[in-house]
Amino acid sequence: MTRERDPFRIPRAGAEVAPLGGLAALDLHGGRPPLSGRMFVAESALGGVVIYAVYQALLTSLRTEVLVRRGALGRPEQTRMVLATVGSAVRQGAAVSLVLGLVLLLAPWLALPLSLLGIVGMGKASLDLFHAFWDGLSPTQREQLHEAAYEAGVQLGGLVRGRPHRRLN
Repeated sequence: MTRERDPFRIPRAGAEVAPLGGLAALDLHGGRPPLSGRMFVAESALGGVVIYAVYQALLTSLRTEVLVRRGALGRPEQTRMVLATVGSAVRQGAAVSLVLGLVLLLAPWLALPLSLLGIVGMGKASLDLFHAFWDGLSPTQREQLHEAAYEAGVQLGGLVRGRPHRRLN
């Protein structure tokens, strides 16, 4: 799995959040069981839209923070970029969630495999968010985090490249 370091390329929410987006359902009727399959699909689609939107907003905000710090992008432009990418992610999330909601309505036994795929996908999504966060830090902030992690007995070398590993005693 490669790591994208180019701050000018904004990653898009993709297959990593699809399983979780299909399983995340927002309760629209106060905890009562859904009366129809239509309500189940609507709740599933709405949950997926929220998952896609939040993930894309975080990813875009963190990735563009590097550009803001460099002065290549202002806060208003960053906000417009976040809103634009969230808009496209919402459309994608709605489509994927609707399809997965229908599939789960017809084959509810697929919920377990989809849940397992969701765990793997969220692991990748978490790494993508961490890398976007890390790339937005200044060199001083990175060094401070490395030192704090070293004092805590944790090596960040597996998550971030480009810094020599130190041996822990």
